[in-house]
Amino acid sequence: MEIKIYYEDTDCGGVVYYANYLKYFERARTEYLELRGHSVAALMEQGVIFVVVRAEVDYCSPGRYGDTLVIETAVGEVTRAALTFSHVIREKVTGRVVVKGSARLAATDKNGKVTRLDKGLVATLQPALPSTESLSS
Repeated sequence: MEIKIYYEDTDCGGVVYYANYLKYFERARTEYLELRGHSVAALMEQGVIFVVVRAEVDYCSPGRYGDTLVIETAVGEVTRAALTFSHVIREKVTGRVVVKGSARLAATDKNGKVTRLDKGLVATLQPALPSTESLSS
């Protein structure tokens, strides 16, 4: 996913305001799910609401006004009630790493109680396990 950095995204020095990266992660997670056939809106209608229970961000280099950033998103650990997404944000032209981070999301119902995810969703998002062939190499 690409994000073009506008003036509104930056501080007075033209550098991306640090908290905006969490918003970019959120957008990337939504895109990630939707590209795999899982609409966040549809999940909410079914009574599944994701809440962030942990977020980590490592700032590696500044994103600046006018940059286009590319967000790479992957799913790490998936349990019956939680998902961990990892993100790497790079500057598009140079490939320079700007930010690395992750977010752990719990699935809750409309009342905020932790709930189990649908088995189909879990299967779709389960990270690929290495084959035994690649482990022996």
